[in-house]
Amino acid sequence: MQRRSLMKAALTAATLTAFGATAAFAENPVLKIGFVGVTSGPAAAWGISNQRSMEARANWINETGGYTIGDTTYDIEIVSFDDQKDPKRAIAGMEKMAQEGIHYVVGPNVDDGAAAVRPVAEANGIMYFPYAFPKSLYQAPASNAVLGMVANYQSGPAIYKYLMEEKGVKTVAFIAANESDPLSQRDGGVEAATTLGMEVVSSNVTYQVDTTDFTPVLTPIMRTRPDLLVLSGVSPANAPQLIRSARELGFEGVISTETAQDAGVLAEGAGDLANGFISVGGASTPELASPMMNEFVQRYTDMFGEYNDESNTKVYALEYILETLKADPSAITDVDAFQTTMDTFEAPNPYMNGDAKLRYVGMSSFGQKRQVAVPLVVNVYQDGQFETLFVAEVD
Repeated sequence: MQRRSLMKAALTAATLTAFGATAAFAENPVLKIGFVGVTSGPAAAWGISNQRSMEARANWINETGGYTIGDTTYDIEIVSFDDQKDPKRAIAGMEKMAQEGIHYVVGPNVDDGAAAVRPVAEANGIMYFPYAFPKSLYQAPASNAVLGMVANYQSGPAIYKYLMEEKGVKTVAFIAANESDPLSQRDGGVEAATTLGMEVVSSNVTYQVDTTDFTPVLTPIMRTRPDLLVLSGVSPANAPQLIRSARELGFEGVISTETAQDAGVLAEGAGDLANGFISVGGASTPELASPMMNEFVQRYTDMFGEYNDESNTKVYALEYILETLKADPSAITDVDAFQTTMDTFEAPNPYMNGDAKLRYVGMSSFGQKRQVAVPLVVNVYQDGQFETLFVAEVD
């Protein structure tokens, strides 16, 4: 997917350029925000949702006159890089951002990539907002990464507790791809389930990401007859294959994951067999969604011809960056000022009804505020679409 290009202009150290008289918008300087993440391969839906959310919101801002920070109104340009879920390419992407003088980047989408870019980000004064879960990225002495969503070790316990109380779930089995991200999420899930008093009947079965026949992989797990099957860290491409295989093997229990999914992919790959599948959703529900969120969804749909529910979460990163810069304009080129502002930052949440606030959280999980506050919305898939199962909050 090609990023939207506004025009060619000379770069400055502050990543600001001036539009000429023939620019599509008013003569506003440009503020560049980067995206480094996966937009191809089995996990593409995660990064595509990121990139499209940023582009839809930036286009909206520019169309309505720009974004005012201090005494200056900027047009927003999104500079994107597909890391193909490869840590080496993620490093190259972050180096590209550094070369262009970009100080704020959304992504990467997976643990390996987010860890790999840390030295580049810290050496070049880049704040980045990954969708990756290792606590070491957000705990001191690390300071440049901000978790852009709810982590599996925050959502997992909430899901398991709900299923224990509402569905009588007592036993659980885990399956994960043989990669660091899913394996890490599996280990976190096992720990959370055990802490809650669930019996873990299987936790050592793994698969290769290019697996096409999951029947032999799942057969040993089915023999343990779990009440709950957790697909740890499952990619949107693999989820329907695993669900279909489990159901065709006769599994009648609950299937869940702590990763966000794509309803369209589930419908195409598993159909009605995916009914009842539980996953983490976007940070909104029809009841929570403000008029601005509804307009964002419409603009996104008009721009790309479809909508991914996960973008209800992904829309937040750019908003947090811009609102924090508005709180202290010096942070445009000074990430230390950005970090200082984070500690006390608060602004109205434009995407939720009521008096919800944009603020940084994470003290409980990381000992410092290195996470955006978005609602934990847990979905259940039913007949081609997601329905809200419950909503919670994370500190």
